[in-house]
This record gives sequence, C-alpha cells and structure tokens, in this order.
Amino acid sequence: MRFFHLSDLHIGKQLHYYSLREDQQEILKQITEQAKRYRPDAVLICGDIFDKSVPSGEAYTIFDEFLNGLAQIHPKIPVFLIAGNHDNPQRLSYASAFLEKNAIYVSAMPPQKEGERLKKIKLSDEFGNVNFYLLPFIKPGYVRHLFEEGAVYDYTSAVCEILNNEKINQQERNVLLSHQFYCNGSQKPELCDSEQAVIQVGGLDCVDVAAIEQFDYAALGHIHGAQQVKHPYIRYCGTPLKYSVSEENHKKSITMVTLKEKGAEPVIEMLPLVPKRDVRREKGLLSEILKKANDKNCHDFVSVTITDEKEPFHPMEQLQEKYDHVLELRIDNPRTRQMMEQEETQEMEWNPMEMFRAFYQEMRGQPMSIEEEHMAAEILSGVEEIK
Repeated sequence: MRFFHLSDLHIGKQLHYYSLREDQQEILKQITEQAKRYRPDAVLICGDIFDKSVPSGEAYTIFDEFLNGLAQIHPKIPVFLIAGNHDNPQRLSYASAFLEKNAIYVSAMPPQKEGERLKKIKLSDEFGNVNFYLLPFIKPGYVRHLFEEGAVYDYTSAVCEILNNEKINQQERNVLLSHQFYCNGSQKPELCDSEQAVIQVGGLDCVDVAAIEQFDYAALGHIHGAQQVKHPYIRYCGTPLKYSVSEENHKKSITMVTLKEKGAEPVIEMLPLVPKRDVRREKGLLSEILKKANDKNCHDFVSVTITDEKEPFHPMEQLQEKYDHVLELRIDNPRTRQMMEQEETQEMEWNPMEMFRAFYQEMRGQPMSIEEEHMAAEILSGVEEIK
C-alpha cells in the first residue's frame, strides 16, 4: 500500500503581502505530476487546506484545479482530507456527499453525537486491509460532552477518548490522519515563525504521542517542518512551500509512504518539490547584496539585512530595482544594536502597570479606558499583596 502524505497547503496565503497564487499552483501541479508517475493508492491531506477560515474565491479555484488534476488520473486515486485549525469545518465539508462519489473523502469535525465515529476508509492490498482513520483538528471542548464528566480535561485526553471509542482492529494495518501539536513528553517538535502564533503558550495544546503509538503510520499536519515524533512512523510531512523566512533551509517534499505486511516498518521516501521562487535571507553591505542579484535569484522572496555603518541612500528603492520580492529590510550595525539595547533596558525598567498598558495596546490596538486602568490597577495591587 503506497500513499502520499501532504498537509498544510495553506492555499490563499500571502507572504509579507505578496500573493503566492502562482507559487501554489506550480507546487500543486508538481504534486499531481508525481501522482501520475508513482500512482499512489491514496493521497492524504492532513489539514490546513486553506490559510483562512473564509477562503477567497481564488483560493477555492486553486484547490479545485488541484483536485481536478488528481481526478483525471486513472485508475482513480482516492483523496482523504481532514480539517486543520485554519479551516472552517462547514465550508470544507460543503458538497462532501458529492465528493465521496468521486473518491474524495472529507472529515471536517470530530464526532458530535453519541454513537458517532470517526470517518474510516478501508483499502486493501496483497497483505490485507488498511484502515484510514480521519481525525480532524479538535479542542477538548469539541468532544467533552460525549464522555463521562471529567474524562476529557485536556488535548491528550480528548484524542485518547475519541480513539478509544473506535475499537481499532490491531490485527490489521491502521493509518491515522491527524492535525494536532504532538509532543514526545517534554520534547516538542521544531517550530517555525509561520506557526508560532497558533501554538499555545506553555504547550497547553500538546498531545502526548503515546495516544497514537498504536497506529502503523500516523500522518500528521500542523507543523511546517518535516520531522518525526519519537518514531519514524509518526510523522509531520511539513508544508509543500516555505511560508516564512525561518523555513529558509527546509527541503520541501512529498512524503511517500509504503506499507508492507503488518509489523513491518513503513518505507518512507521524500520526493523533492522545486518552488517557483525560493525564500531566503541576504545579509551584508548593500553594495555586495546588489551585486549578487542575477537572473536566477532576482525573483526570490528575500529578507535583507544590511550592515553598512552609514545608512545608504534609499536602500529599499535600490534593492527593489534588483529584486522583485523584497520581504523586509533590516539594518544591523553598531548604532542600531546600541539603540536596541537601550530599548531592551528601558523595557526592563518598566513597572508592571506600564507593561500591561503596552500589552493591552498591542493586543487590542487601542489604549485602555479609565475604567480598565482602575481594574488593572486593582488586580496588580492584589498580586503585590499576595507576594
């Protein structure tokens, strides 16, 4: 049994306000071409199909083109989709009954009523059945009402209770599709800037990997860098494109998995994907960076840091004459480093109320009202008394 493991397409995403439409169309076309070449028995897409809960018309068109491209391959390749935290379950599940007639299976929400189970698709090969369990993104509150009081109290218990309810046949091979933040005890997956905002502070949304070790392969989504979690068969495939500068050194690929007989280690292969435009950093003197521009790299998405002692004249304008997609411009020299150190020192000298005002302004985009100032002062005063 061979299948492609994909996730986090983030169709409709922009990179520093630049459209990625052409880049996403190109990479999805490459995936379709690889499907024609290797003829997998299924294509798994493990959440975050779209970048926003309300995708644009353009995003729907791009995804429609991708599904149509896969549908034209014969014999037909089943496609399994689950919702991620970026996806809107109602929108993603639209026309799901019609899609199933075309071998496209969508699971947008976990069980909602007593007696409901995860969507399960069974395929077979010379070694017997392979059961694919589709577990979309969940929060404890989504499923708590299905179980006894106190049974679901965090993300790990939510996943465990849902899976325990499935009565999985361990004599057959079982594959899980899941979009969660899985951790190996205190060891967390390597994160990128593009996903930091969706991971909860303190790891409150961690799911212990022990909850899914029973599967023969766990196809995970949510983390943008390809990596395993404790075992090679529990794996994040990563995004097909670089969605932040922090992914500069990632080698994006399709994860192709081959399952053999029950108990045998899955064979995991990486099929490289080549982006239309790369995402990378340039650091150095402005004159040096400008000289590096050529026909091959001038269309890349570039984050630039210039180290000139004296700030050049209109550096951004000079860069944009050579590079089509300048993401950001930073200046790193003794003067700017000194300014940053002074700002950090000033922040350290702030009292708790000043820090809370700054935090409130950052989060809400407006200053606190007089009433809110009084409430915050009372709370902070209470904390000081406890100390």
